[in-house]
Amino acid sequence: MTTTLEKLERLDEPILIDELSWREFKVVEQLLSRPGVRLSFLDGVLEIRRMPGKKHETVKQRISTLLDLYLEFGGIDFTPTGSVTLESETGRVKREADLSYELGPNRELPDLVVEVVVTRGY
Repeated sequence: MTTTLEKLERLDEPILIDELSWREFKVVEQLLSRPGVRLSFLDGVLEIRRMPGKKHETVKQRISTLLDLYLEFGGIDFTPTGSVTLESETGRVKREADLSYELGPNRELPDLVVEVVVTRGY
């Protein structure tokens, strides 16, 4: 079966391509840079999936609200930093977290990241 990016809109499952080098991933990333498509890369495996839908966004907002309340009540110094892209060529990884938080002042990277996965009901 051949899967085109147009068909990706109807897919519930991501497309996985393995055994890619970091350099190959970066080339594919440039070629597939388009609205509605989200790419992740880890240990030579490229994951191509469509952007999350309403259910995903609703769950993400509820988790964010609960985390904000928990951190406030706990007296923890925090900064919500939203959807952040974490990338490391040496670690051969690129992933975009749905939510992220810095716990304490002047952090270079977030201390807490949240990825929401909805397996049905996009």
